[in-house]
Amino acid sequence: MEKKYRQESTDIVKVVLFGPESTGKTTLSEQLARHYHSVWVPEYAREYLQDKWNNERKTCEPKDLLPIAEGQMRIENALAKKATDVLICDTDLLETKVYSEAYYIGSCDPVLEKYALKNTYDLYFLTYIDVPWEADDLRDKPGEREEMFKFFEQTLVKYNRNFITLKGGKAERLSMAIAAIDEILRK
Repeated sequence: MEKKYRQESTDIVKVVLFGPESTGKTTLSEQLARHYHSVWVPEYAREYLQDKWNNERKTCEPKDLLPIAEGQMRIENALAKKATDVLICDTDLLETKVYSEAYYIGSCDPVLEKYALKNTYDLYFLTYIDVPWEADDLRDKPGEREEMFKFFEQTLVKYNRNFITLKGGKAERLSMAIAAIDEILRK
């Protein structure tokens, strides 16, 4: 049963865009995938929660987190087989864990937490909040960007994840990310 949350083993470099809502993760994921002639793993929660909003006018609830985690890993594992040298992930289960704890009084389903900590990536790009916040049906914390950024940063530190904080405009972020990935590929 828990296998559906497990990351399949590969020899490719895996990087994750990680951070609060509306900080440029998807834009950068697309840019990096194009640069490396590879694929990027979209954030499954966006599709899942947008469908929920459109059909029920409801936002995320704790019962949604495991289906979101399952969908995220299903897509990641499928796209890892299509990637070239690098797989760009717009999110991971650790980000889902952060949102679970931030929204649901510090709690996280034990299965989600287990795989959020067990699945591994070569590098995290922590996206800073220096880009304009853009509203949509799902984003809801424009006034808490600093607190959410700190929560994401503390999570990466707490779990000893290899990360680089990306700040600045699109071109600056892309350049920093490419340099970091190229360094990993050289090793």
